[in-house]
Amino acid sequence: MLATAISQYQQRVDEQIKSIIDSQATTDLKLQSAMKHGALIGGKRIRPFLVYAIGDMLNVAPEKLDACAAAIECVHAYSLIHDDLPAMDDDALRRGQPTVHIAYDEATAILAGDALQALAFESICEPIDGITPSQNLAMVRALAKASGYSGMCGGQAMDLNATNKQIDLATLTQLHRLKTGALIRCAVELPMIAAAVSIEEQNLLMDFADAIGLAFQVQDDVLDIIASTEELGKPQGSDCDSNKSTYPKLLGLEGAQATAQGLIEDALSALTKLPYNSQLIAEFARFIIERRV
Repeated sequence: MLATAISQYQQRVDEQIKSIIDSQATTDLKLQSAMKHGALIGGKRIRPFLVYAIGDMLNVAPEKLDACAAAIECVHAYSLIHDDLPAMDDDALRRGQPTVHIAYDEATAILAGDALQALAFESICEPIDGITPSQNLAMVRALAKASGYSGMCGGQAMDLNATNKQIDLATLTQLHRLKTGALIRCAVELPMIAAAVSIEEQNLLMDFADAIGLAFQVQDDVLDIIASTEELGKPQGSDCDSNKSTYPKLLGLEGAQATAQGLIEDALSALTKLPYNSQLIAEFARFIIERRV
């Protein structure tokens, strides 16, 4: 059930992203190709999956969420393109393929990331049938906050500053709640805005999102140690080689795995309090710490 849903939503969002990029007036074919390379060469599509799956749980039609799913994946793709640049993590491999600055060049990679970010907001700003202007504005605001200083960019800055330094667990947790967790939280928030759920349900959904967002990053840190380069699609042990602070480094491998398990239990507890069929979402939560990629 979960594997089928992930595959279906992955195909749906990829079609949306390709359509959006292809619909742009031809300005520079190299840049357009680099955008597709960064956004469409694979990936788990975790954030679009959450947009659609949470929407389905809340009885929001997928057509109302296509722009949101495409937008959040475009932001994620742009962040990876820039993250891989020599000025940041200097990675040559992403999802088993050359990173954008390797496949093209650094200037094109910077522009491809910039263009995907702009395209995300252009897409999500378009009127959506069944979504009010105030809901649409709230979606734009949520994505902007999750993407910028108070979210992903702020977390990336903390990550760069923490490289080659010893930081405590509270700082590491804050770093990843921003760098990784903010966009995952946003992926839950966008369909929640479309569904106009109650305050109590909003709080429970955000508790769920916070827990799985952090669990996802803890498991990424674990996989950097236990998974192969072929499984990861990038060099195994790259975080350790870059002397980054990670959960296994602070807590040990078993401690990190126990932390991830505890976070998933918190997420599942929040789900049980919601008056919806959350079976698929619960399966996804468990998948986060069982995955090998």
